Amino acid sequence: MSVPDPEPLLISRNPLPAAITGDLLAQLTFIVEVDRMKAVLRQSWVVAVDRPENDAEHSWHLALMAIVLAEHAREPVDVARVVELVVLHDLVEVYAGDAPLHDEAARAGQEERELAAAGRLYALLPDEQGARLRAAWDEFEAHVTPEARFARSMDRLQPLLLAWMTGGKGREEGVTAASIRERLAIIADGSPDLWAAAEVLIDESERRGHFGG
Repeated sequence: MSVPDPEPLLISRNPLPAAITGDLLAQLTFIVEVDRMKAVLRQSWVVAVDRPENDAEHSWHLALMAIVLAEHAREPVDVARVVELVVLHDLVEVYAGDAPLHDEAARAGQEERELAAAGRLYALLPDEQGARLRAAWDEFEAHVTPEARFARSMDRLQPLLLAWMTGGKGREEGVTAASIRERLAIIADGSPDLWAAAEVLIDESERRGHFGG
């Protein structure tokens, strides 16, 4: 399944001066294009204000979590690499959109959409750099390295923490404590400590009636 071409690149709205060329032009074009992340809304709601979180905020939060929580990783990790993975992993959603973890209809075909989006997005960069960043995205998706497993733990824990703080606001209809446990158990692959904490949050959320189903 392919991703339809979106509207023209954002940089076309006010092209950079002709004196900016070569690799720098490509890199700045990429940086401007991923500003689209700020417009991709997620299911999670922001704790501090009454609105949905966007993808850029989510990625920033994961990067900070990786720095703060690295001591809880199952295996020693290169924190800088974990930060790189979590910052890059959702960039494809600028074209593919967000598919909530528990929304089966939205997730249908999402892998194919993201693969197509990765091909289009990382091709905006100079060849070598684009290939390197695409490889980091592939590493996150494969979840084979310690860094990728810990990055995925951050990606699963963060929405749970926001849901706890907002009393389950934004959570998909029909989600239950059991379905949350099933989808989030992979947190343990990257951090048993954080999975233990997640289980406490799930149990107490269920007791408080934060689940609709």
